[in-house]
Amino acid sequence: MMTLLFLVVFFTTLATGLPLFVAMLCTALAGFLYIGDIGQLRLMIQQFYGGMEPFSLLAIPYFILVGELMGGAGLTNRLLRFAEALVGHLKGGLGYVTVITSIIFAGVNGSAAADASAVGSIMIPAMKKGGYPDAYAAGLVAGSSLVGPIIPPSIFMILLGAMTSTNVAALFMAGVVPGLFMGLSFMVMHRIYASKLNLPITNKSFSFTRLLSSTGAAAASLFAPGVIIGGILFGFMTPTESGAVASLYVILVGFLWTRELTLGRVLSALSNTVRLTSVIFIVIGSATIVGWILSAERVPQAMAPIVMNYASTPTQVLLFISVIIFMVGMFMEEVAALVLLTPVFSPLAVAAGIDPLHFGIVMTLNITIALITPPMGACVYIVASVGGVSLEKLFKHIWPFVLVAMTCQLILILVPGISLWLPRLLGY
Repeated sequence: MMTLLFLVVFFTTLATGLPLFVAMLCTALAGFLYIGDIGQLRLMIQQFYGGMEPFSLLAIPYFILVGELMGGAGLTNRLLRFAEALVGHLKGGLGYVTVITSIIFAGVNGSAAADASAVGSIMIPAMKKGGYPDAYAAGLVAGSSLVGPIIPPSIFMILLGAMTSTNVAALFMAGVVPGLFMGLSFMVMHRIYASKLNLPITNKSFSFTRLLSSTGAAAASLFAPGVIIGGILFGFMTPTESGAVASLYVILVGFLWTRELTLGRVLSALSNTVRLTSVIFIVIGSATIVGWILSAERVPQAMAPIVMNYASTPTQVLLFISVIIFMVGMFMEEVAALVLLTPVFSPLAVAAGIDPLHFGIVMTLNITIALITPPMGACVYIVASVGGVSLEKLFKHIWPFVLVAMTCQLILILVPGISLWLPRLLGY
């Protein structure tokens, strides 16, 4: 009954045009009124700030800052030139460049939105100029940006680790192979479309000299993911510390090596980081209140027997969770969906005997797919804006990319070893 009340209040307030966090606060207030314990309203404030309190969440602004600084330091353009030298000689080369750049960029900032914005602002105009259909060019950028929250570092995994007390470093390692697998899947898809659409070749032939030159120019960019992942992997740094070190690294590279970073660009990056972090944390705090009420009323525990009647195996439970998250993600902002649904589904996963790392990857990928599904689809709005593509046209043509992502999700559910092989190899 409470779950139904929450859904009604949430979507009603959201339909009136209120901001997302206000809709969640209204939903939480309705929950307190339903319980009938008005004297406990002070707990709303405690839970709001408590949701933003975990130390591991401090990594989020650092990784956002890294992504912002990379553009100002000229590292993103160097990554693009490296990828073009590597695969530009293939048919539809710019499409491969887009996917490879997204994969490398994902190893730095952990955000699909930042990936879509940084890569899309450069690659969509370039692909359109090269004769690519504009909706396909934008869709490829949106689809390949989904590797951002899967390949470490990942903002979604930091949130999930904080809420479920799962080792964030282990989650990061569990995301490496699935992220590369998803990137490869989009490259296979692009190979098919490159022939179907007769897309042009960027470079007439492969040049080892060009590759060597672009690799040298992009060396600092390529080294950045190693700073983050290597520091975590070898135990030198926590994810939060690696984010801070990576931020300092990009600043030094931007001032001393590329010399494209200026004080004005640093201040702009800091301003954007504060703005984006504030939005994320306000949503986290608001969603935490609703999640706390659901947990206090033992809604997840009540759901477990019901779900187990229809989904008795770990695979069935994960499929059930995936369907629910896909439906919710179409209408709810992704961070809010993650913070709200993780406390509900985590006990189900534990009851079904699902490995916490496998659950974390499936949960993260589910939330990530929502970034390109209509009508919310934040990454779709971003690429439509930066690429000058009609939103209606893009939503119409985004479904093949959604299908590829969902196929990857299904394979990861059916074959847990894809997610668990690397963390187990490393002793997590």
